[in-house]
Amino acid sequence: MDSLKKVKYSLTTLFILIGGGTIGYSAIEDWGIFEALYMTIITLATVGYNEVHTLSHNGQIFTIFLIVFGVGTIAYTIGSMIQFMVEGQLYQILGRKKVQKKISRLREHYIICGYGRIGRLISHELASKPLPFIVVENDSKQCQQLEEDGYLFIEGDATQDESLERAGIHHAKGLITAVASDSANVFIVLTARGMKSNLFIMARASEDGAEIKLMRAGANKVVSPYTIGASRMAQAILRPSVVDFIDIATGRKNIELQMEEIPVAPNSSLVGKDLSQSGIRKNLGLIIVGIKHDEQMIFNPAANTIIEAGHILIALGEYPEIQKLELIAGNKLL
Repeated sequence: MDSLKKVKYSLTTLFILIGGGTIGYSAIEDWGIFEALYMTIITLATVGYNEVHTLSHNGQIFTIFLIVFGVGTIAYTIGSMIQFMVEGQLYQILGRKKVQKKISRLREHYIICGYGRIGRLISHELASKPLPFIVVENDSKQCQQLEEDGYLFIEGDATQDESLERAGIHHAKGLITAVASDSANVFIVLTARGMKSNLFIMARASEDGAEIKLMRAGANKVVSPYTIGASRMAQAILRPSVVDFIDIATGRKNIELQMEEIPVAPNSSLVGKDLSQSGIRKNLGLIIVGIKHDEQMIFNPAANTIIEAGHILIALGEYPEIQKLELIAGNKLL
């Protein structure tokens, strides 16, 4: 039985005992409810006050049994409550230390500022990859939700240097600021850029004109959920089949078909080969729909396109085969 159940059980037993003692004194001694309750309390507490009235022989016998059972019940109740409080404090202390240890080990991770609707969806997507990340959130209710979801988080203001320091910004690969206020997002971008000049920063924009301010503040990429949502709804009407295909290709829940970007490591066996020699289509059944290099995108690359180190392959196909290509491109053993 855990400590919380012990506390509940002992308190229930104590209340039953108080109720039983009150009824017993009232029935045996013909006392009023308050007098019987008072006598029960001073008996169980063993404070040594005088009886309300002189006890009869049956009342004395009843008092003996009440003391015997009551003292044990009260001792058990106090012990259970102490155990519950001590275990709770120890759990919190050990839990915080464990979380801090995990945070201190983070490398090449992402920092998500804000755990509202947008931040929550981003967290779920990164967790499904999975990619290492930590959330910085100032709202205590959202922090409680983060704890329930099992994500690493820092409770603090993302506009403050201290909060970003605790989130390991100097070891981070990127930062995503998704709080509801554009002014707060601008301030977070300025703070993060000042702390790490080569950090990739993605920012959320809500109001018209905020995108320009965020880019000036130092954001590498700015996304407006409202603009994307409106465009997505329009495309679902204008090009429903195309939208359905994209949903299938990029949806994490779909395991039959996936579209993924795969970086090519310098020591990969793919380097120096063209697409036809690589065996990506023949052996894995994957389609390379694009190759990105130096911020340039080659759509539908030809079969004689040479794969180079640093290329990012945009592959389309079954997820198990994509995983195999990730291992080959990263020069990892299958």
